[in-house]
Amino acid sequence: MKKTVITLASALLVGLAANAQKVEFEEYDLNNGMHVILHQDNTAPVVTTSVMYHVGAKDEQPNRTGMAHFFEHLLFEGTENIKKGEWFKIVSSNGGTNNANTTDDRTYYYEVFPSNNLELGLWMESERLLHPIIKQEGVNTQNEVVKEEKRLRVDNQPYSRFLENVKKHMFKKHPYKGTTIGKMEHLDAATLDEFLAFNKKFYVPNNATLVVAGDINIEDTKKLIDAYFGSIPKGKDITRNFPKEDPITKEFTAKAYDPNIQIPAIVEAYRTPSMKTRDARVLDMISTYLSSGKSSVLYKKLVDDKKMALQAGAFNLSQEDYGTYILFALPLGKTSLTDLVKEIDEEIAKIQNELISEKDFQKLQNQFENDFVNSNSSVEGIANSLARFNVLYGDTNLINTEIEIYRSITREEIREVAKKYLNKNQRLVMEYLPESKK
Repeated sequence: MKKTVITLASALLVGLAANAQKVEFEEYDLNNGMHVILHQDNTAPVVTTSVMYHVGAKDEQPNRTGMAHFFEHLLFEGTENIKKGEWFKIVSSNGGTNNANTTDDRTYYYEVFPSNNLELGLWMESERLLHPIIKQEGVNTQNEVVKEEKRLRVDNQPYSRFLENVKKHMFKKHPYKGTTIGKMEHLDAATLDEFLAFNKKFYVPNNATLVVAGDINIEDTKKLIDAYFGSIPKGKDITRNFPKEDPITKEFTAKAYDPNIQIPAIVEAYRTPSMKTRDARVLDMISTYLSSGKSSVLYKKLVDDKKMALQAGAFNLSQEDYGTYILFALPLGKTSLTDLVKEIDEEIAKIQNELISEKDFQKLQNQFENDFVNSNSSVEGIANSLARFNVLYGDTNLINTEIEIYRSITREEIREVAKKYLNKNQRLVMEYLPESKK
């Protein structure tokens, strides 16, 4: 009976995904190089206006880290037509919400408004692009904001330096070796002219993708976009030529220390290919198999059954140029970090040498089908996906077709990709340890 229920649930999920409404969109370029993507969905009176700039932490100068994230804050300071401190008031008083976020690869700004405020959202984003006020006063204000954010999210949070330490060992040449929030001494040393130059180089229409999604009329929206963005001057072309990393051919070890923890962690990290590759999607599946939920392989083995770990998991940090595949565990009781490495390695070896079961494979497929349906369940989520697939993958229609890649992955492919990337001679093993307080 249990098998019948599982099969029925699987069939229902596949049917749901197969019948999930295709995300229709229209895309085109303005004369100044700005890419525009429009998605019309009139089922609810809501509209998202968003702009993704192809600039992230990797685009910074080595002695000026944190600049991209700093701009995420700085460009809410105000514009020639939006007074200092008024941005969020305008949004909230018109029934909207807004936010922004930065990664190593891109910066994303968005507003969600009742659809009768579409023009307001477009005006505000055009103001951010065309008329930002970048003065020393605003730089000083946001410098303190970013420092406080670093204190809250990094300096005083347990395990918050975990990824920072992995990256600095995994990347010796590529700028992924840094952190998104950067070093405060770099921001302190930056001059106003450097902030102005960063804005002039990267915040240009030909480095931006504008997405408008929701309760809109396509032709009317095009006219508004042309009115607010069409006359903005094109910037200089941006060229990127980041140094390539040498392959890792021998296991290496490291130690890192955190003053905010009492329990150590063990980390295994492997450098993997760009998020755009098929192999990156297979690695997504492997990490889900190993550590998604309490029934996953690592959690069930190390936490539930053997009682060796407080926590264990794996994740594929997939980025535009490279990925980093990370496994980790926190020991329980007298379990040593070496014992945890041995147990994790046994599970990797199984994936490399045996096919995962049909039952586990179907469970994986169901999870990815479910994620696909959920990611397109809101206009806000659709806007984000349209921008991301265009800017980072160069293929907007992946919003509809990426699930086909996951569906086509086989058990044999999972085994072969694990063999290709998750080998002992291709990795960092890092002990993440409590820092003794003197």
